[in-house]
Amino acid sequence: MATQDSYVVRCMNCGTKNRVPADKVDISAKCGKCGSPLNTEDLGNAHPAAVTDGNFDTQVLKSPLPVLLDCWAPWCGPCKMVGPIMDELASEWRGRVKVCKLNVDENPIMGSKFQIRSIPTLLIFDNGRLMETLVGAVPKEQIIQTMARFL
Repeated sequence: MATQDSYVVRCMNCGTKNRVPADKVDISAKCGKCGSPLNTEDLGNAHPAAVTDGNFDTQVLKSPLPVLLDCWAPWCGPCKMVGPIMDELASEWRGRVKVCKLNVDENPIMGSKFQIRSIPTLLIFDNGRLMETLVGAVPKEQIIQTMARFL
């Protein structure tokens, strides 16, 4: 996959979207509006990030990118079908969407907070707010269509 020329990152201080050139990602990028440092650490990650009850706020709510969170369990057959899709999307959307996985058996607080009753459940967050929920083993095309407005 070819690398991108630039990324769009939201400033967590003022909410402004900033374009960060790919060659500046490792350098401390700053918001063009308020001058706050931009979080660019997840831009190169091509794999889903592990989310827990302890790191949920940092990984999801404070992410400068939209977040696609897969709520799953290791014993769940449909979750095993969605897992490879999440891996593909993490690679395809690297630098545009943060793809994450939350094991609901090991992290009951977040599962309860978002009333996860069926798994897999996909939660879409943008700017720290829950925007959409997809329940069940939905096809990749449906995930892409639902995420389109966040890309």
